Amino acid sequence: MSTDSAQTEGTAERVTIDIRRPIAADLVEHPPGCPFDPAPGIVERRGRGAVQPFRLLTGITAYLVTGFDEGRTVLADPRFSADKLRNREATSFSADEVAAMGAAAERGGCPVVSAADAPPRSDGYFVFMDPPEHTRLRRLLTGQFTVRRMQALESRLREIAAGQIEAMRAAGTEADLVSSYALPIPSLMICELLGVDPGDREAFQHNTSVGTNVEASEEEKAVAGGELYAFMQRLVAGKREDPGDDILSGLVRATDPALTDAQLVDMSLVLLGAGHETTANMLSLGALALLTHPEQLAALRADRSLFDDAVEELLRYLSIVQLGVTRIATEDLTLGGVEIPAGATVVLATPEVNRDPAHFPDPDRFDVTRPRSSHLAFGHGVHQCLGQQLARIEMRIGLEELVTRLPGLRLAVPVEEVPVKNEMLIYGLHALPVTWA
Repeated sequence: MSTDSAQTEGTAERVTIDIRRPIAADLVEHPPGCPFDPAPGIVERRGRGAVQPFRLLTGITAYLVTGFDEGRTVLADPRFSADKLRNREATSFSADEVAAMGAAAERGGCPVVSAADAPPRSDGYFVFMDPPEHTRLRRLLTGQFTVRRMQALESRLREIAAGQIEAMRAAGTEADLVSSYALPIPSLMICELLGVDPGDREAFQHNTSVGTNVEASEEEKAVAGGELYAFMQRLVAGKREDPGDDILSGLVRATDPALTDAQLVDMSLVLLGAGHETTANMLSLGALALLTHPEQLAALRADRSLFDDAVEELLRYLSIVQLGVTRIATEDLTLGGVEIPAGATVVLATPEVNRDPAHFPDPDRFDVTRPRSSHLAFGHGVHQCLGQQLARIEMRIGLEELVTRLPGLRLAVPVEEVPVKNEMLIYGLHALPVTWA
């Protein structure tokens, strides 16, 4: 296993592995002017099978899944583990673990840690867990996403979207739709969910936005991350003393056994990560897709009942989680006619999975009138996104308010000049200059 990007941390001999881009650039980078289609390296693999071996930057052989049915299998079959203790995307490993991975690379995989051998988990990052730990923590959160709460957030969301648009108009006739609209909306919604006091929301938004700012230095991001974690610790302490009617307060009340402060902070950060930048990326990319497909935008303006269908089509068409969904095979198995050894990493190419021609007719065409069919933008199985209904509401209302309140909305620069987040496994836009004059 390559250790070119590794660092040894003091006497503890911890080795930190850079995971920001553990996959070849041609599999994630979008060419200028073409931000919607899967990356060229993915497109070039079409016709080679629904499951294909490929090399990670670590030198290890992994398996790329591009077929829809095969993707559903990976996400639903418990033989494919999401536990970060089995997954090389964990942020750090001991020196002995790294040596074991190097040995395992010869057979194309990484060592599998059995449930019996794995150390006890005390964190709240349930998205990197397998049942039963995952089941218990997820169930606690699922119970907080009630129909009543979602309905209340829908009306609040429309107020937030309208307020952001009015602020944009008050500032002139041009704006960056990412910083002025796409990022603030989910950030403010997360504040509503977690019960962040209005007076604290400016600092909360600032620290959450620094991490997505391409111009921020690593030092600035580290400071913002530390301040955000400390903020979450104070928020948890406040909810213990004076709980309210928000999701975090509901988790504080959970028992059998009660969640620790560390678990509550981690679970809050999971909600933030899953519901902030991802939704912001979908809002900005969705707006760009509509602005560069004027016939689709015209169809929505002529029939607002199409917005729900448009959201589903955008989720399928864009699929912003490019190669961020990985699993580890816990035993030797066969997928799509390909033999996969125990310990091997399996990577879902979600944009390509959601364009499988066997499942979606004319899959590269963006069509807001396309009949609805299942897609994997929110995953599948036990790890399916629990906030997907909120994300759908944010997209529908966010885009509906935008295109109806700004009828002259258009790009302020050629599409080739719109900066795409090509350095991320979850892609989006760094900025989206628009005008409505």
